[in-house]
Amino acid sequence: MPAAIRLLAVIFVAIYLVPTGAHFFELPNKMALSPPDYMIVQRIYAGWALFGIAAFGALAFTLVHAVLVRQDRGAMALALAALLLLVATQVVFWVFTFPMNVASANWTVTPDNFEAARRQWEYSHAASAILTFVALILLVRSVRPASAP
Repeated sequence: MPAAIRLLAVIFVAIYLVPTGAHFFELPNKMALSPPDYMIVQRIYAGWALFGIAAFGALAFTLVHAVLVRQDRGAMALALAALLLLVATQVVFWVFTFPMNVASANWTVTPDNFEAARRQWEYSHAASAILTFVALILLVRSVRPASAP
């Protein structure tokens, strides 16, 4: 069972990196779009709320993994650091990203102060991508000692 938990933790964090990584790499091109073009492109995110399942799974399995490796202080510290970074992505989402989703009715209405809203939304996703990527590295590093013979 511990091996399955480790695998699921890594898989869920990797899946969680997919949408944040996509946002990170498309940021320069999207920031160059005109407001009307940007609003059209934003429609591609309809249904991406389902990635919340990956976020929840990443948090849950990383926490369980940290508990399972508690006898190895190094592995536990790495797992807890990964967990804290994943929690930080949630803070970034709820404090910076979600308010822009509300202000724009999930980007179906051009928000007041469009440029500020776009910057906040795009950069919050970029920050989450960086946090998630580092969390994945730390998690993988914490899994390796636990899975060694």
